[in-house]
Amino acid sequence: MPKKVFMILISFLLLAQVAYAKDLTITVVYNNVPYDSRLSTAWGISCFIGGLEKTILFDTGGNGQILLANMEKTGIAPKEVEIVFLSHIHEDHVGGLWDFLQKNDQVTVYAPESFPKGYKDRIKAAAGRVIPVRDETKICEDAWSTGEMGPGVKEQSLIINTEKGLVIITGCAHPGIVNIARQSKNMLRKEIYLLAGGFHLMNYNEEQINDIIKQLKQLEVKNVAPSHCTGNEAIRIFREKWGKNFLDFGCGAKIKITL
Repeated sequence: MPKKVFMILISFLLLAQVAYAKDLTITVVYNNVPYDSRLSTAWGISCFIGGLEKTILFDTGGNGQILLANMEKTGIAPKEVEIVFLSHIHEDHVGGLWDFLQKNDQVTVYAPESFPKGYKDRIKAAAGRVIPVRDETKICEDAWSTGEMGPGVKEQSLIINTEKGLVIITGCAHPGIVNIARQSKNMLRKEIYLLAGGFHLMNYNEEQINDIIKQLKQLEVKNVAPSHCTGNEAIRIFREKWGKNFLDFGCGAKIKITL
């Protein structure tokens, strides 16, 4: 093959690789932890996930009007969402759903199987398609549910597979943030690149928080982005322990990762 033709072919392949490279983007559109002053904060959490086969809205916060207003301010239209992933039944995670569905009823809702039948029927009536999740479930290409976890509040977390490792997003981590991290790692047999969301450590003392951190370090969690119900003291300690590998996950924060 002539050298000129070979170089043209190599250039074409490199351009094609760049063209098909995709980034995972996670935009926090609802949170009680502030970040972007343009957005309103309220107790709860929701984030928009783009770059996968399907766009995902993880949880819906507690107030639909605040959710929709924050989405508008971050340039995200409700119609962009294809999947709504609900972590657990608590109002600060599902309360915004009904206002959202009035703007986009063409979504598939993945909800824990433990949701009351009447609640799932209401979702089905509003959205048309609800998928109850009990066990490990593939949501779309590169995205999975841990399945329902926990002996008390049943909760599912979202796992996303990227070339850098696993990205795990939690609602409140009622089953235990270490248990969720371990379950996710065992499921997909990959290292954890990012653990983000609510860690539910508000009422933990410093010794307990440090014990959690020790276990997450043993699991080799590379980056953390604790928020929502983690608690200010726990967030401070996580920031100190992870240093440059601590990422902000307050309302309006945006994280980009190569898939």
